[in-house]
Amino acid sequence: MADVSKLKQVRRSLGAPPSIEEASPNLRAPEIAPLPSLAEAGTEAGPRRRDARAMRRTNRTLPFATRVSPEFDNRLRDIAERDGLKLVELLERALDAYEAQR
Repeated sequence: MADVSKLKQVRRSLGAPPSIEEASPNLRAPEIAPLPSLAEAGTEAGPRRRDARAMRRTNRTLPFATRVSPEFDNRLRDIAERDGLKLVELLERALDAYEAQR
């Protein structure tokens, strides 16, 4: 049988761990952080992000990236959420309306 005693050698260079009294006070803190209240999660935390994973598959494969202002992003996402549309569907409808107007 093979001698495996040399494979795992315990390092003792770190020394003994500090006592609980010497350790950081975060060891006595709760493990789960409290959830912020609805009032705290308002505009100070930035715009509310929606979970994109909840959206259904579109079979659209060409990526389309652009930079927009935060106001435009919020307006676009609010309308899409209100009407139950994906962002791409709303943009397609906006393009159709623009072409129909011209």
